[in-house]
Amino acid sequence: MPKLSFNTILSVLAVGLVALFVGRYFYMKPGMINGEQAPGIRAPLLNGGDFQLSDLEGQYVLIDFWGSWCPPCRQENPALVKLYNKYKAANFEQAQGFTIVSIGIEDKRERWVNAIQQDSLNWPYHVYDEASSLRFFDSEIAQLYGVKQVPTKYLLNPEGRIIAVNPTVEEVEQRLSQATAG
Repeated sequence: MPKLSFNTILSVLAVGLVALFVGRYFYMKPGMINGEQAPGIRAPLLNGGDFQLSDLEGQYVLIDFWGSWCPPCRQENPALVKLYNKYKAANFEQAQGFTIVSIGIEDKRERWVNAIQQDSLNWPYHVYDEASSLRFFDSEIAQLYGVKQVPTKYLLNPEGRIIAVNPTVEEVEQRLSQATAG
């Protein structure tokens, strides 16, 4: 059997690592793209009311898939609260307000409720998307939207079309600022 040189082994490892990272990137990408109509969501809310995504047409909507167990999600929540408070009653050229729909991908409802209270998530649309296994992303709404990691976000225009996939809070603010009337 021929002896492999150090450079050959290093090259094979490098190609393998690149393939792994490229494959992971494409696997983890959200399943929806800009321009698509957001799939309908119908679910009970934290407050016990019924929720339908279609009821929010006419507003800008940020769908935020998150988890109480997710440190990056929790760290981002103060910025989301600030964004919501700034734009919830804003007058937009082609929309009437802005809201956030938080979809908690969870396996423990109590932990989710506590995180909403602790982080002062003051918008009315909180949906519990219960995971049926430790994989978490096998939950119904996460699968519908092709979510494979949190946080994952979709910004919708007033017609319910996706206009940004995984925008930062700053990018959402920029879009809303540009759409503000007068």
